[in-house]
Amino acid sequence: MDDLRNRYQRDADRVVHSKSFRRLMHKTQVFLMPEGDHYRTRMTHALEVSRIARTMARALSLNEDLTEAIALGHDLGHPPFGHAGERALNNILPFSHNTQSLRVVERLEKDGAGLKLSPEVCEGILHHCGDIPSETQEGMLVRYSDRIAYLSHDMDDAVRGGLLSLTDVPAELRGELGDTPRERINTFVNDLVAESRAAGSVRQSPARKEAMDQLRDFMYKNVYFDPRAKSEESKVPDSVGRLFEHFLNHYDDVPEALRRIAEEDGESYERAVCDYIAGMTDRFFEAKCVETFIPQGWKVV
Repeated sequence: MDDLRNRYQRDADRVVHSKSFRRLMHKTQVFLMPEGDHYRTRMTHALEVSRIARTMARALSLNEDLTEAIALGHDLGHPPFGHAGERALNNILPFSHNTQSLRVVERLEKDGAGLKLSPEVCEGILHHCGDIPSETQEGMLVRYSDRIAYLSHDMDDAVRGGLLSLTDVPAELRGELGDTPRERINTFVNDLVAESRAAGSVRQSPARKEAMDQLRDFMYKNVYFDPRAKSEESKVPDSVGRLFEHFLNHYDDVPEALRRIAEEDGESYERAVCDYIAGMTDRFFEAKCVETFIPQGWKVV
């Protein structure tokens, strides 16, 4: 079968067949443990980013397979409860989801063997966000696609959840970007492709960049930090801290493979516990909290 695939196709397949990718199905995108079948998860987000990025890669005659592999793997290191979980872990020891995504593909998957992805894919995963841009045009496409995807679909989920109505969005932004996810994505994609073709490198027009920044500011104010959407997030730091301390005090409860990897790499117990919690799904984390902290007599039988 390897004769039928180039190395980036193999990388994409390795990501999709990994345990970490399957766990994205039950990890928060924006809303914690939402009721309803149509809210995005980290997995649907990765798939949407992949489709947007691959479309632009084809239009720009870039490497579609490299682009897809980076996009599918970019969030493998996201902890439970989205950015709330990320902040909670970072309060304990240095942690970011992009560096953890790289750690997952290089070291944690396959009980320490890693996925053995191409260097270009690993670099794109590490730099899909943050202050350092990717060294490849394909990696830059994923950076833009990530933002295009989450701004578009997070607004859609917020409207579905009753947190926003379209009339809340500034009229000038609606006029420029459109009212639906399809319209917003098309606006950003068509602009980026046209601008990149003219410039010879991946970029947005100044007008669309400004519109994206305005939309991002609007979403942070009205969704990402809105108390109605994030009421449950207030519980995350304490829960993460308590579970972290529990596993430090009961280190044998951390999976043996994670303990061995930390020992082989000269890492502390804290890093192994962090790897364990970061890999949990939302519901597995909650189950561990119930198992650990709720007295047996209080549990519903």
